[in-house]
Amino acid sequence: MRGPVAAAHKPQTVSLKSRSCRVLAGTALLALASCAQPNGGVSSGGASAPPERVLSVGFVDLDEIYIRQLSPADLALRSVASLSEIDSRVQVERDGADLTVGLAGSPSFKYPAPADGDAAGWGRVAGEAVEALKHQSASLGATDVEKIYETMFDAIVHSLDPFSRYSSRDEARDNRASRDGFGGIGVRIDVVSEGVKVLSVMEETPAEASGLKANDVILTIDGQDATKLDQREVIQRLRGPIGTVVALGVDRGGKQLLIKVQRAHIVPQTVSGELNGNIAVVRLSGFNHSTADVLRDKIELLDSGLPGGVQGLVLDLRGNPGGLLDQSVAVSDLFLNHGKIVTTHGRHPDSHQYFNADSDEILAGVPMIVLVDGHSASASEIVAAALQDNGRAVVVGSGSYGKGTVQTVLSLPNDGELTLTWARFHAPSGYPIHKRGIMPDICTAGAGNEDAVLRKLRRGQLPLPAALRQSVVDDASDSAVAAFRANCPASETESGLDLLIALDLLNDKQLYARASGSQAAEATP
Repeated sequence: MRGPVAAAHKPQTVSLKSRSCRVLAGTALLALASCAQPNGGVSSGGASAPPERVLSVGFVDLDEIYIRQLSPADLALRSVASLSEIDSRVQVERDGADLTVGLAGSPSFKYPAPADGDAAGWGRVAGEAVEALKHQSASLGATDVEKIYETMFDAIVHSLDPFSRYSSRDEARDNRASRDGFGGIGVRIDVVSEGVKVLSVMEETPAEASGLKANDVILTIDGQDATKLDQREVIQRLRGPIGTVVALGVDRGGKQLLIKVQRAHIVPQTVSGELNGNIAVVRLSGFNHSTADVLRDKIELLDSGLPGGVQGLVLDLRGNPGGLLDQSVAVSDLFLNHGKIVTTHGRHPDSHQYFNADSDEILAGVPMIVLVDGHSASASEIVAAALQDNGRAVVVGSGSYGKGTVQTVLSLPNDGELTLTWARFHAPSGYPIHKRGIMPDICTAGAGNEDAVLRKLRRGQLPLPAALRQSVVDDASDSAVAAFRANCPASETESGLDLLIALDLLNDKQLYARASGSQAAEATP
C-alpha cells in the first residue's frame, strides 16, 4: 500500500500574486478552484470593509482571473445600475470622460472616468457611487451593505457563465466549512417540532465518542431551549472553537440525558464503502481536502478484512458534483503508477497546469469499475477520464454532466467570496470535457435490463469505441454536443443496473477483458 498522497504532482498550488490559492473542481452544484487569503481565507476587513475597497478588490480579481478579458468600465456601469433593483430611481451613464450617477429627479454626481483598463480605479468609482446613493436614497440607506454587495456582484457574475458566482459573508463561511472542515461535533441534524433530531453520527467524531446516537432529539444546547432555534442557529451553536465543550440536553426514547461533547476539527464525510463478496464497493459523494486520504484508508481496511484481499473495486461517482481539484488528482493517482491525469488551460499564466501520476499505486492489477451518471461532474469527471484514458478502469453508466471548467474562489475584504471561471480542463487523451462530458465504456442509459447489456457486450456492440469516447467535440456548437451526447444520454436518476453490471464484469474475467477492450469480442447470438 502507498504512503500519504502527495506532493509528487506539480504544480498543485497556484500563485496569484500575493494570494495563496488552492485549485478545486466542482459545479455550481460546487466550485472548481479555491484561492484564499494567506490567513486561511478570512480577511481582516469583514463587515466594516467599505464599498470602495470591496469593489476594487473584486474588480481586479475579475480583470485578472476570469477566463475571458472583461471591461472594468462595463463592470462598474452594470454593478451600479443594478442598484435600481433596490431603488428604481437609480440612474447611471458614462458621458465622455465622466461617469454620472444619481436618482431620477434629484441632483446627480459626476466622477472622472478612470482609464478603460484600470480595474481598481473603476472599483473605487463604483464604491464612491454607492456611498453617494446611500445618502441620497432612503431605501438604499436602509439596506444592509451585504445585500448591496450581493446585488452588484450578482449583476456581474450572472452575465458571465453558469458557474461563476458571488457568495455573501455567511455563505462563504459555510463554503469554507464544507471544503476545509470546522470545529464541531460530527452529526447530521434536522430541526423538528420536538427539538433537533440527530439524523446520523459520523464515525470517529466527538459525537460518536460521547455516545450520541441517531434519532436522539436535542432539547437544549448549553442550557438554551433548542426548540426555539432555526437550523442555522443550531449549527452555529453546535460549532465552535476546537477543544471547547458543548452541553446537550437529549431525549432518547423518553429518557432525559445530559451529554457533554468536546468539539474537534470535523471534515464532512465524502467516502463510504462496503464489501460485496470479495469486491469493494466504495462511494465518493464529493471531494474535500481529506477525500483521498480517507479513500485510501477505507480501501486498506476493506482489503485487510479479506484473506485473499480485495479482488475487484467499484468506485461509485454517481451523483458526485465535484470539489477540490487537487483531491481529484490525488484520488486518480491512488490507482495509477504513470501517465497524465489532467491538464488545465485558461487566460491567466498560472492556469496552465499539468498533473501526472507518480509511481505508487494501491490495489495494483485489481480490476476496477467506475460508475458515473448525469450528475457526476467536474472532479468526478477528472477521475473517470484519468482512469479510463490510462486503461486502469472500465467506466459504466451514462454520459456525465459535462462540467469542464475550473473556478477560482477568491476571498473579498468583506469576507465574501467570488467564484470565477478561470480555466478549462482536458482529459489525458486531450479532449476538453466541458459540455460533452465523459462517455462510458459500457452505456446503461436506455439499455434495458442486465441481460440486454451483457448480450450487447458478448456480441461486440460494447464497449463503445475509444475513438468515439475520446473524440474532441466543438462545445460552441449545441448540435455537435447534442449529437455526441446522444451516443449515451445522461441519466438523471441513479440506476441499480449500473452496479449489477459492474459486479457482473468483476466476477467474470472474460467479460471484464471484453469491457476493457483487452480481449476482442466474439460475435455470440
